[in-house]
Amino acid sequence: MFDSDSPTRRSVVLSTSALALGGLTALAGCSGGGGGDGGGGEDTATDSGGGGEDTATDSGGGGDAGDGGAGAELQEWFSNVDNYESVVDETGSDQVTVSVGAQGNGGAFAFDPTAIRVSAGTTVLWEWTGQGAQHNVADEGGAFESDLTAEEGFTFEHTFEEAGTYRYACTPHRSLGMKGAVVVE
Repeated sequence: MFDSDSPTRRSVVLSTSALALGGLTALAGCSGGGGGDGGGGEDTATDSGGGGEDTATDSGGGGDAGDGGAGAELQEWFSNVDNYESVVDETGSDQVTVSVGAQGNGGAFAFDPTAIRVSAGTTVLWEWTGQGAQHNVADEGGAFESDLTAEEGFTFEHTFEEAGTYRYACTPHRSLGMKGAVVVE
């Protein structure tokens, strides 16, 4: 006799196929390659794991001109970010380090500090924690983009020569709220 509460072979196969397809889609989002062109200073990515050095350099412009509406713009940009409190003032510093894969947004899916204010000519160094799968740093305006990696100690740097607000995100984890910003004065 047929029990209407038990799954049929067809429903089991369809459910399993949907789950497998969803898993493959999730893996594809975390396994792409990085690297991009753009402008806005000088970019350098360094694999500090002892296996050599990768360097990409680009000189030119980028970012949004001025800092007039940065407050409202950043509030909107960080609306789905749970570790954003305010912009950390680092003006006057020659170099500022930002952790990639810090705790936030439900796991190791954050930048720390999330937003910084720097002077023109400051170099920002992003350093990977090795947590939360593969991450990258990609400017929304295309001024800079790092490689996609999960390697602890990997670094990427960009020197900000032009004033403006530079919003960036980790491409595969953007929807989770893995976003950051650099406000250049």
